[in-house]
Parts: sequence; structure tokens; C-alpha cells
Amino acid sequence: MVSLGSPGFAAEASAQMPPAEPRMVLGTQRRASSAAMLREFKRHGVAKVCGFPVDPPYDQGKGDRGFWLVSEVEQEKERIESHGMEMDMVALPFLGSTLIDTDKRPAIMMGKSPERDRDIEDVQKMIAACARAGVGTVKYNMSILGILTTGEEPGRGGSARRRFRARDLDYTLPDTIAGKVDPDTFWERIDYFLEHVVPVANEYRVRLACHPQDPGTPQGGYRGVEENVLSVPGGKGLFRFLDLRPSRYHGLNLCCGTLAEMLWEPQREIYPIVRRLAATQRVFNIHLRNIKGRRDDFVEAWPDEGDIDHAEIINILADEGYDGAVDPDHVPASDADPSQSQAFAHGYGYILGAIAAARHRRRAI
Repeated sequence: MVSLGSPGFAAEASAQMPPAEPRMVLGTQRRASSAAMLREFKRHGVAKVCGFPVDPPYDQGKGDRGFWLVSEVEQEKERIESHGMEMDMVALPFLGSTLIDTDKRPAIMMGKSPERDRDIEDVQKMIAACARAGVGTVKYNMSILGILTTGEEPGRGGSARRRFRARDLDYTLPDTIAGKVDPDTFWERIDYFLEHVVPVANEYRVRLACHPQDPGTPQGGYRGVEENVLSVPGGKGLFRFLDLRPSRYHGLNLCCGTLAEMLWEPQREIYPIVRRLAATQRVFNIHLRNIKGRRDDFVEAWPDEGDIDHAEIINILADEGYDGAVDPDHVPASDADPSQSQAFAHGYGYILGAIAAARHRRRAI
């Protein structure tokens, strides 16, 4: 039997006839806090919007409801769809890309029972609510350290770009509240979660899209975490993650920027990894972010100036029949663009142009 994460499976999937036209569309993961933002998305060609239903009224220790009602998911869906776009995905109200010390609900990633079992039960209920509301995908993270950064670097036009240089991390900081976490322990916590939620996702036919950890940990680990296991060199952790549960509803929110950040030679390595992952048909959402540099030493960049050819990423996705949303990810900040509307508009246009180029390429074959 061929593993879903193996090169053999990818080769078999790639041998199938690809679609005549790229089926992916422009999406956004931005939280639409107002009708004006939804109109902005629509103006710029967004077709699919990641929804953020109202946070449940959860307060640890008070027994408050920690899950969405069906009506709350429906309300967010109707709000987005009233502007002519689709809400095919929602972000869980916890299990975000946050430092565990600041997370209101850290039990799952701490491996702390019975609290994690209560939180997992709430995730199960939200999967069911999404199914009943007609929403097919839920995205989440398996994060302990959150998004590590070591400052900013000036970019073009007065913009500021996130910098990560492993040697500049503050190694005097104590371990997180998760304590010492070796790779086996990290995998146990991930697998415990999947063991309890993937069967529910299968039952309700709701896809679970996990984002890689951003970025990979430096050699020797950081703050007690020996290794961010979903962001190891070569992308091996992502294939292992898929192989834990061979289900069409267990997959990835594949961030190509985070993938590049985990590689020692991203300009050479990233394209075959994206192809292998896309060939599994278990990539449910794409984030496009560009970088300059490599693992342990990179700066985020504008889509058109980084080391990764996003047009080639789009071509690969088209070849493999990817039919989900492609979202601009982190964009450089600027005092002249405090809402980042201009920066995201650049990202939207860049993705639409790349999809159009892929369509032209396929028509010319």
C-alpha cells in the first residue's frame, strides 16, 4: 500500500490528467471586521473568505460555552455571502498561531487532561456546527512558540518587513508553560488531538486544515521546545502529519512562506515539495508569502521580490488540480498604509495575475 505522503503516491496522482483550466480562486484569510472590508475584498476580486464566527463566551473555570452554535456560524456565512463571496472555511477561536503562554486555552498543546479533553469536545461540536451551516473546512494551528520574530528590516517605499535570525533570539527567556517538549512528546500531543477529531470530521465531511509552525526552531531548540515538528527541514514533518490519519478530511492549510522558511535551500527545494503535497489532494488552502534567505535567517518580502517564484507555485497547483483558495499571507507594513489595505491589494492582484498566467500557459500546451 502506498503512503499518502510518499513519493510513490505523489507520482501516481500526478500521472492523472490535469484539468484544462486552473480551478483555484483568490481567497483571503483577513478577518472582515466590517461591511466596508467585505466590499474591499469584493472590489479586489476575492472569491472565498475565511470566516471568523463570534468568539464563544468562554471563561476558564466558569463553565461557559466554549463552542459555536450553528446559528453563529450561519450568521457569519450570511454576512459574507451577502457581498457575493463564499465562506468555505472558518478559523477556530483557539488553536491559533499564538505563544502558548498567552493562549486562553492552552491545554491541547500542553497535553493537559482533562482540560484538553474538554477543549477537544468543543472542537468536535464546532465541526458539527460547521457541517450543519454548510461550511466545509476548519483551519487551525498546533503551536507552542507562536510566530517567532527578531524585529523588522526596511523594505521598499518605506515599508517594514519581518526579520527572523535565529542567532538574534533571546535565549535568556525561560521555557514556556508547556515546559520541556521533545519531538516525541510534541507528536503525541498532535496525534492525541487528531485521534479524537478526525473521526468526527469524517462523519460530518468537514475538512481540517492545519497550518505549519512558523518558523522552524533553531538547532538545540528554543524555550524548551526542542523542535517545531511540523516545520523540520525538507518538509518531512508535513508528510508525517498527513500519514498519521489517512483521511481525505485531514490535511493542510499550506503556507508556502512557512514552507520556504523551514528549508536550507528554498529556491531549489520548495517546488517538488509543493507538488508532492498538492498531489495528495489534502491541501485545503494555500497561503502565499515570500521570503529572502533560508532557514534560521530570512526576511519576509513582497510577493514579486522574494526568492520564491510564486508563478511557478501557481503552475504546480494548476497541474495537480488544486481547486481551493489562494490567499495572500503576511504583507509588509507601512505607516502610510496602517490598515494594510494597499499591501493586500498588491497581493490580491499578484495572485490573480499568476492564476491568469497559469490559465494562458495551459491553453498553450
